[in-house]
Amino acid sequence: MAGKPPTGDPVQDAPDVTAPQHAAAGLPAIAHSLRAAQQQMGVRRTALTLLKVNQKDGFDCPGCAWPEPDKRHAAEFCENGAKAVAEEATLRRVTPAFFAEHSVADLADRSGYWLGQQGRLTHPMYLAEGADHYEPVTWERAFDIIGEELTALASPDEAVFYTSGRTSNEAAFLYQLFAREFGTNNLPDCSNMCHESSGSALTETIGVGKGSVLLEDLYKADLIIVAGQNPGTNHPRMLSALEKAKAGGTKIITVNPLPEAGLERFKNPQNARGLAGTGTPLTDLFLQIRLGGDQALFRTLGRLILETEGAVDTDFVREHTHGFEAFADAARTADWDETLRATGLRREEIEAALRMVLDSRRTIVCWAMGLTQHKHAVPTIREIVNFLLLRGNIGRPGAGVCPVRGHSNVQGDRTMGIFERPAPAFLDALQKEFGFTPPREHGLDVVRAIRALRDGQAKVFLAMGGNFVAATPDTDVTEAAMRRARLTVHVSTKLNRSHVITGARALILPTLGRTERDRQHSGDQFVTVEDSMGMVHASRGRLAPASPQLLSEPAIICRLARRVLGPAGTTPWEAFEKDYATIRDRIARVIPGFEDFNTRVARPGGFTLPHGPRDERRFPTATGKANFTAAGIEYPRVPEGRLLLQTLRSHDQYNTTIYGLDDRYRGIKNGRRVVLVNPDDAAELDLADGSYADLVSEWTDGSERRAPGFRVVHYPTARGCAAAYYPETNVLVPLDHTADTSNTPASKSLVIRVERQLPDPA
Repeated sequence: MAGKPPTGDPVQDAPDVTAPQHAAAGLPAIAHSLRAAQQQMGVRRTALTLLKVNQKDGFDCPGCAWPEPDKRHAAEFCENGAKAVAEEATLRRVTPAFFAEHSVADLADRSGYWLGQQGRLTHPMYLAEGADHYEPVTWERAFDIIGEELTALASPDEAVFYTSGRTSNEAAFLYQLFAREFGTNNLPDCSNMCHESSGSALTETIGVGKGSVLLEDLYKADLIIVAGQNPGTNHPRMLSALEKAKAGGTKIITVNPLPEAGLERFKNPQNARGLAGTGTPLTDLFLQIRLGGDQALFRTLGRLILETEGAVDTDFVREHTHGFEAFADAARTADWDETLRATGLRREEIEAALRMVLDSRRTIVCWAMGLTQHKHAVPTIREIVNFLLLRGNIGRPGAGVCPVRGHSNVQGDRTMGIFERPAPAFLDALQKEFGFTPPREHGLDVVRAIRALRDGQAKVFLAMGGNFVAATPDTDVTEAAMRRARLTVHVSTKLNRSHVITGARALILPTLGRTERDRQHSGDQFVTVEDSMGMVHASRGRLAPASPQLLSEPAIICRLARRVLGPAGTTPWEAFEKDYATIRDRIARVIPGFEDFNTRVARPGGFTLPHGPRDERRFPTATGKANFTAAGIEYPRVPEGRLLLQTLRSHDQYNTTIYGLDDRYRGIKNGRRVVLVNPDDAAELDLADGSYADLVSEWTDGSERRAPGFRVVHYPTARGCAAAYYPETNVLVPLDHTADTSNTPASKSLVIRVERQLPDPA
């Protein structure tokens, strides 16, 4: 029956394991999509809702940020998109009666999966100091509580304002405006944990911290390299774009420690060949690289390009780049032995990749968190830029950098000013437009915010969406830090782990979802989002709100700002709440590229933001050109008897949201505590398939972190490497294990030992 949540927490310690699959999507994807949707929404609501996902007159999927084509299919969503929509549009409800039945301690003992399955939050809830149950509270009292705590702080910098990527452009702009008018740049966001390394590297090398390709460029490319990414689970609609590119003759190289079904073969559920046939093979060359070896691979490809007569685009390099000679000197010293040791590849595999690179005039490199979450992530992405610059592959149709963002509007949040290190020009524009002096000191990112909470330097934590506790590293440290806060506040649609790891006082503020109608004083509103390729478009919900008690994110921010900042300022918070068009008018005057925002976004499909490197081969860097770099080669060194662990998602998961307990493409059913280990490594470590073990991470300071009770699964990973799901393995990631420059948690390169559990003699 739709709307009925699970009554008990399922057992997850005995997963069933079969062989991994070698193709993604097809009829099973349709079946799983419809089953999940009907369980949550019922048949009629499923039809009404899914047909509006990613349509020009509909709402943007709350899942990934992959762009939509201009001509759209009636079912313009993927399996995980359908699951995301179903969980937001669910008929299940978490009411005050639920909180009366369950204490915070009881909820803290439940799994994240169980918490998420209970449904939509319906009322503002308050946990008083010393209380063991949340109780309903009025919105007015909730804002008073936040105001009491914020105004009692010794400094505005004792508050942390976190943002999830699901937040709309309008809400993100208001949120950063409120935080800065309050007096702080403490605006950490989920970018700090995923693509901060991309932004850091790209800003330095090409002057813009975003990708340089549009969707149409993929169809024009001669070669697409997909590195450190699993589109079949994390961005499934990307597979349709790759299939279309293949039909036009594009070649694809996949660089990844794990073989992934979606990149092997794609059975497109939107056409007959995908449903009834064998589908489309996507990967032409699979480079099964060792974790963290990507920088060495691209450096060696660069050396080989330099050594090939006529391979370098000398006109482009001369006219548009800086630092070529220093890079070339470093690249020519690339050592084959070190490259093979770092990558785990064979020389002939790299030479095969080189032949494909030299045959391509237009090359795109796509990547995701498999590259961004290493200590040397920023140099790795700089090396990708070096590789592309050598052959003029930035600013050319069908070529460029393509960091594939995760959450729906995570890129838009950053564009709107959600950043702890804002550019002076942005702050100048805010000051001119709103008449206050924004703080100039850099604020706290995610890792530094956890340290500040841990050390008592931050006392109030506000989260606009997301599941901060489950998303962050060093789980025990993070949870202890959150419990030291005076107040924790979460603006959310559904229950999650962060609601039960609280400060002395806590608030849960329920908000509208993307699927729901947002009616304000001036009428029905829409919001906007920016996709992974810089396209900005409208999102309009159609469903009635899950509860009359819900407020939109812009309304919550505006009312909170009026309570905290008082009537003295010049910011028209009340007008912003009544009509979101007034917010967009101010965005248009503050943020370059959004001129005439309301008119342009009213056009079906929205508009494309300008991008100097892509549009004009104009590089707004310190040198005025695209910058080659010449960092030394880095890769993880692992002691004998240890493995290098990457954390990853299952197919029944999006970020920290667990839709189910299966990962069917990898052959895992009814369980998440599994560790994937190469059979040869397992034999050396005496780890039988099906045995159980504890995972223990070893950190440079001698400390250890333990995740107990994982089933060993023999799996075709790269030698010396292992994989396991997060958030279960976030406990293994030291808070200080971060990428240089970007400070992103290095969750893809954890040195672990696997301690086999001996059978009980009984």
